[in-house]
Amino acid sequence: MRARWRAAYQTRRRLSHGRWPPRLSWGDGPCAGAAFALRPVPRPGANPLEMAVRKSIITLGGQDRPTDADEWMELDQVARVEVTSEDPEHPIEAALLPGRGPGWRASRPGPQTIRLVFDGPRHVRRVRLRFAADAVARTQEFVLRWVNAASEPWEVVRQQWNFGADGPAEEVEDYRVDLPGVIELVLVVTPDISGGDSPASLAELRVA
Repeated sequence: MRARWRAAYQTRRRLSHGRWPPRLSWGDGPCAGAAFALRPVPRPGANPLEMAVRKSIITLGGQDRPTDADEWMELDQVARVEVTSEDPEHPIEAALLPGRGPGWRASRPGPQTIRLVFDGPRHVRRVRLRFAADAVARTQEFVLRWVNAASEPWEVVRQQWNFGADGPAEEVEDYRVDLPGVIELVLVVTPDISGGDSPASLAELRVA
């Protein structure tokens, strides 16, 4: 028993270099080189939260602003667009390209589809949608989907929004995504889920 106690004490001294308990980090000893190393040893008097947390301040949802890493695609250069209906005075180009007007509007009521077909697979990291409100009280629904090279459709988001005379002037949705190999982006807009005569519209669609 005394021999085992002496061996343990000597081992402690070797690990701690004269201090006990030893100041070990995940990068020390047999765990060195593991995927979860390297955790630094806090300096005396340091706040442990400052050593453990890497942080940045972000904004939320529709208020998110473009960052330096964002670069909106020139959709007329990288994709063709298919649309189920279009008012000649409000063509789809007005929603896809900056400076082309107030946006797209369908020529008839009911659900409408806008499909972006890319010339080749694209890695999509951000989608921004903006809808302008009108005075008609209604509940709009939109569904955003993407299609990969295997022609498999995946739903990104499905959302409803209430429009009306006393509501907000517009709806802005800004989604951070990670969609590799996108060959199609599909937006289905139902202007009034209860029916009605309101045509579908879209003020802006941007993709990065």
